Amino acid sequence: MIPRYSQEPIASIWKDETKFSIWLRIELLACEAQAKLGLIPESSLKTIQKKARFDVKRILEIEETVKHDVIAFLTNVAEYVGPESRFIHMGMTSSDILDTALSYQMKEAGNLILKSLEIFRRTLVRKAKQYKNLLMIGRTHNVHAEPITLGLKFALWFDETQRNIERMKSAIKTISVGKISGAVGTYEHISPLVEKYVCKKLGLQPAPISTQIIQRDIHSQYMSTLSLIASCIEKIATEIRHLQRTEVLELEESFSKGQKGSSAMPHKKNPITAEQLCGLARVVRANSLAALDNIPLWHERDISHSSVERIIIPDSTILVDYMLFKINQLIENIVVYKENIQKNLNLTNGLIFSQSVLLKLIEKKMTREDAYKIVQQLAMQSWKEKKSFEELLKKNNIISNYLNEKDFKDIFNYKNALKNVNYIFRRLGLN
Repeated sequence: MIPRYSQEPIASIWKDETKFSIWLRIELLACEAQAKLGLIPESSLKTIQKKARFDVKRILEIEETVKHDVIAFLTNVAEYVGPESRFIHMGMTSSDILDTALSYQMKEAGNLILKSLEIFRRTLVRKAKQYKNLLMIGRTHNVHAEPITLGLKFALWFDETQRNIERMKSAIKTISVGKISGAVGTYEHISPLVEKYVCKKLGLQPAPISTQIIQRDIHSQYMSTLSLIASCIEKIATEIRHLQRTEVLELEESFSKGQKGSSAMPHKKNPITAEQLCGLARVVRANSLAALDNIPLWHERDISHSSVERIIIPDSTILVDYMLFKINQLIENIVVYKENIQKNLNLTNGLIFSQSVLLKLIEKKMTREDAYKIVQQLAMQSWKEKKSFEELLKKNNIISNYLNEKDFKDIFNYKNALKNVNYIFRRLGLN
């Protein structure tokens, strides 16, 4: 039983209360570092540590007047601290707080997404093993090709999820940088040791170089990773939507008791979760494009990126985490129609063995051109007349000169498609 999803754990990272708490922590850590450097008296540091706090409503009230979120925050903190607040934010600029806090939030959100990816990976492992040898038709260009197994589909999605996990780890590492280097990043009014101290306490690395901001290619890598995860989810959802079509009906989303599919047609059972996921992936991809547009800023900074990030980063992290929950739930409860899978496997009267016939004729010394021509001719006849491909081959005088009954038995054998499935699973580490 999968618990009902709650976005609260990841959404809480982006609440004002959390954001201001991180800002305050950064300011207090900076004060600690300044005190270690002898720039803030110990007595003043203790007062700051004891009294520093904030009130979200009051900050927003002040911001209405000053039109600056960091100034509003500092003003509110100063109301609690008193005269010693003059040491808070000393030598720093707003982006020292904003960007370092944003990196910390993105790192925390990324770690939650990583956990969701790992849960999804485990589900795919179970399904891949469960259906490892369940033969089904493979399709190319939406047309029947040759047999695969349902387990191989799940194994493929597992492999993609593995890559997404590695991408997410890399993105988290890249975003885990802070910046406390002053107005244009030169440390003119603050020691680099303050940045080093604060970042270490937050589990971040100092950005090797910055302007007034951390450069936005870093954020774009993170957002592009979320876009890749969303697109991989959409790929899986799209496949399920196809396999749930009435004419196919090999897989189907679970349909819960009391659920209804249509206000007009009581018979409908629609792939609503898969469709929802396909739609949400478009939002995440669009947000990643906005993140790319944030990279080219004017000179040492402008704030054209700021308003965008307040929307796209929280929204995308929450969306991707939600999408991972929903796709995991979908796969966990997927309905498999083995009878339809078998029916569709046999739908083309054996045409799916055409390559096996071709290769066997070549093995028997027929030229590839001649073999292809006659196999294609008989395949088209089988398709048009809906006759057994194997029987048409057996009745053909040219083919009978090359292939005997044992050859036909070897060729028209579904188990041939299974001979290297174990090899693929071993290579994926799934055995």
